[in-house]
Amino acid sequence: MRALIMSDSHGWEKELAAVIERHRGEVDALFHCGDSELAEESPVLDNVYTVRGNCDFGSGFPEEINEEVNGVNFYIAHGHLLNVKMTAMNLVYKAQESGADIVCFGHTHVPIAFEEKGIIIVNPGSMRLPRQVKVGTYVLVEKTGTEIDVAYYSIAGVKLDDLSKTFSVK
Repeated sequence: MRALIMSDSHGWEKELAAVIERHRGEVDALFHCGDSELAEESPVLDNVYTVRGNCDFGSGFPEEINEEVNGVNFYIAHGHLLNVKMTAMNLVYKAQESGADIVCFGHTHVPIAFEEKGIIIVNPGSMRLPRQVKVGTYVLVEKTGTEIDVAYYSIAGVKLDDLSKTFSVK
């Protein structure tokens, strides 16, 4: 299973489209964790599971998504309604409620990946307005056997080894 995870592209269409097209043929699912600032019917977001962020005013995007991808359960939310700037526990609770293996969120613009209570939690960072890193980022998540690899990339497609992590799972 392989998935592309993006967030906080804040109105970028050309750049978002370039990242999606770079990886579309090599992933099983595409997720956008909100603040795309694009309309739900935007062709850039065709076949991209997208949630509503706090800057997606008037959008028809859902607040959260639960999606199974080749045996891996994802919970996707922007995070602004889950107080993610203060705690990750609400994400963990939502994951437990929904049976998620991987939780993806945005809002903070800070790329981070960690494990909590057996759940992998991923913020791909912001594509357009990064915080705590110098470049916009996105993630490719891949599960093979008993490992989940969370690989961070710059918008230009360069792997960022210092941010990337591998987790052992059951």
